[in-house]
Amino acid sequence: MSRTDDHDSDPPPLRRVVFSVLASFFGVQGSGRHQEDFTRGRPLVYIAVGLVATLAFILTIWFVVQGVLSAAGA
Repeated sequence: MSRTDDHDSDPPPLRRVVFSVLASFFGVQGSGRHQEDFTRGRPLVYIAVGLVATLAFILTIWFVVQGVLSAAGA
């Protein structure tokens, strides 16, 4: 059986990886999806998406705090 015939071993699309990482951020990742991520996905993709999501979260918090401080006149 060739790789193109075996859809179970195909890596998930990037959109699904992003949704999976975001769901795990909020703690709403189901156990079935969690197991599928470990069997189908490449760890490096999940790590990279997780790092980008973490950086985006930190920058969002920073910009919100800067905006609040600016509005408060600090």
